[in-house]
Amino acid sequence: MTYNLDHFDKKILAILQQDASLTVSDVAAKIGLSTSPCWRRLKRLVDAGVVKKQVAILDHNQLGLDVIVFAEVKLEAHGHEALPNFQKAVEKLPEVLECYTVLGEMDFLLKVVATDIHAYERFLRHLLSLPAVREVNSKMVVSEIKCTSELPLDLLA
Repeated sequence: MTYNLDHFDKKILAILQQDASLTVSDVAAKIGLSTSPCWRRLKRLVDAGVVKKQVAILDHNQLGLDVIVFAEVKLEAHGHEALPNFQKAVEKLPEVLECYTVLGEMDFLLKVVATDIHAYERFLRHLLSLPAVREVNSKMVVSEIKCTSELPLDLLA
C-alpha cells in the first residue's frame, strides 16, 4: 500500500535521506515547522513503515572492501523448496548486500562485496556449493559511477 505524502512529509524525508543524524528540532527548523508537529509527522512515517530504519552509510573502500560484484544466479529447478531454501541461504551470507529475484535467463541478482578477488573466489565456491545452484555469472565492478540510497521524492505526485 502506498503512503500518501504531503509537502512537509516529502521535505522531512528528503532531509533525512541526506542526514538522518539531525535532531527533530533541526529538521523542523529546516522545513519551517515547530518541533512537535515535525516529531508527530516523523513518528507517523516511521510507524507506517515509510522510514524503515536510520543507519550510517559506510565507505566500503575506506574499510578495504574494494571488490563489488553483481552475481547472476540460476537455479537447477524452481521446485517447492528450491527458491525459499536459496533465499534463506543467501540471507545468511554477510558478503551479499542485496538480493533480488529477477525475470529473464537468471533467477537472482546479488550485489556482493569482498576484500579482494581471492575472497570473492572463496565466496563464489561457497555459493556454487549451495543446493540447487546451477550457474553463477559474475560481473565485477571496475568503477563506481553512482551509488545512492536516496529515493527521488520529487518524482512522486
